[in-house]
Amino acid sequence: MDPLSIMTQFASGDRVQPDSPGVGFKLAIDPLPHQRYREAMSRVAELHLRRRIHGAGGGLLLTGPSGAGKSTMVRTYHGRFPREHLADRTVVPVLLVSVPASPTARSLAGAILEALGQRKAHRGTAPEKTSWIYELFAKCGVEMVILDEFQHLFYAPTLNAFRDITDWLKNFLEDTRVGMVACGLPAAEWVVNSNEQLARRFSERIRISPFSLEVGEDFQEFRGILKAFEVGLPLPTEVPLYESNLARRFHVGSYGLLDYVVKILEGGVSAATAAGLETLDLPVLAAGFRNRVWRDVPERLNPFHPESLLRPLDRPGEVFYLHTRQDPVGSPVARKLGMNLTRGGS
Repeated sequence: MDPLSIMTQFASGDRVQPDSPGVGFKLAIDPLPHQRYREAMSRVAELHLRRRIHGAGGGLLLTGPSGAGKSTMVRTYHGRFPREHLADRTVVPVLLVSVPASPTARSLAGAILEALGQRKAHRGTAPEKTSWIYELFAKCGVEMVILDEFQHLFYAPTLNAFRDITDWLKNFLEDTRVGMVACGLPAAEWVVNSNEQLARRFSERIRISPFSLEVGEDFQEFRGILKAFEVGLPLPTEVPLYESNLARRFHVGSYGLLDYVVKILEGGVSAATAAGLETLDLPVLAAGFRNRVWRDVPERLNPFHPESLLRPLDRPGEVFYLHTRQDPVGSPVARKLGMNLTRGGS
């Protein structure tokens, strides 16, 4: 049995048609080259070019809230430089590494080795793994390293482990002379700021902010993105997504973060398909928001409810509250350093 058979078997009534364009829908479009995307890609490419021409390493810190599209940007850049398998070696121009949770210098070195394709990456001490990495970087011609989920470093198990790993990174950059993009949530800035020498190596920084409703050019660009998204939908919309009032509802429902716009649209298509509808209207989008973004949203706070208050959903207990908090919740490093940053701090 396949997933479609199960879906049609258990969907309410017989409204789900197997050949419906909305069944299992995922909004699949290339990353949109909006201004934030263009700036980030250009800065990463410039760092890479400096490394390739002059052999000079350096760091670039790319931060922003969850859903802002940071990982999409760096993964797209990584995809532009595929590995080349030669007779005697594999050339890896750009290496993408996900920083492990609760990392140590040893586990981060292991993650780098694993990303290089080494099966025994878990073996050896931190110095042994580091020596292995240096050898492989030279052999594979690694020019750039992208460390995604960089804020995980702030959740090292102990303060000593945190200091070890930041010192390890500083030495790693100096010894390998690769370009490095550190990508993560705003807490990633605390990681580099905690070590003066690391901060100097990551003096170049890009902050990806949500699209703003108050800045005219920003909201206009947000509406242009909605227009591009609409082209990829399998169902027509009752009102164009980029219509000013509906665009405002999308902004409130996404907090200006494109990942949540996609979730709302995919949820709306799913809800329409389940109900046997052929158009995306406000009730369908309200269901999409409820199903994919905030399950327990009160009706008056659902931005697609006709009488919605249409205000930012960032108060305590609301869906985007954690997107505005800067407290390093659960970080033993933060507790040891006495950090208790308040909402909106930096």
